[in-house]
Amino acid sequence: MMVMGIFCGSSAGSDTAFIDAARMTGKTLAQAGIAIVYGGGRVGLMGAVADAALAQGGEVIGVMPRLLADQELSHPGLTTLHVVENMHERKAKMAQIADGFIAMPGGPGTLEEIFEQWTWAQLGIHDKPCAFLNVNGYFEPLKTMNETMVRQGFMKQPYADMLTFSDSIEDILRIFAAYTPPPHKWTPAFRQVG
Repeated sequence: MMVMGIFCGSSAGSDTAFIDAARMTGKTLAQAGIAIVYGGGRVGLMGAVADAALAQGGEVIGVMPRLLADQELSHPGLTTLHVVENMHERKAKMAQIADGFIAMPGGPGTLEEIFEQWTWAQLGIHDKPCAFLNVNGYFEPLKTMNETMVRQGFMKQPYADMLTFSDSIEDILRIFAAYTPPPHKWTPAFRQVG
């Protein structure tokens, strides 16, 4: 079974479109037979994704640091909950389980998690696709920054192109199904990348 890693806010955000998109994401993935691995929370967009997937009979795997689990923030109805010692272990465990990664609106933790997976993909630590579910244009400034990094010579275009930005979970899944990673950074093939 395919497993999708989801990074998203532990808050619901200021617009109902965010929570609606989280519910649609959970429902769509479950109906497609795709399991979810996420941070294990019961609150905010995290809880909404999990609740929607579970309501459709989907498999939802949580990975939560002990500190947060001890504060009773974990979702009580998950298929599986892995309690790990720290955030580093959480990210490593999610990277091991997931076949791809989708970031939904969230704060610095969400960005840090998806950036690490994107970086690991560039370095060839894994070959898994990364995407941003661009609800209400939330990630447009990041899309612009991505283009700026290329324009200013800090990243080659194929590594910018690794990222998918879309407001449709269905589009993201279609793109992931056809995903081919570029050459890993610092390999001989990297020097020939545009």
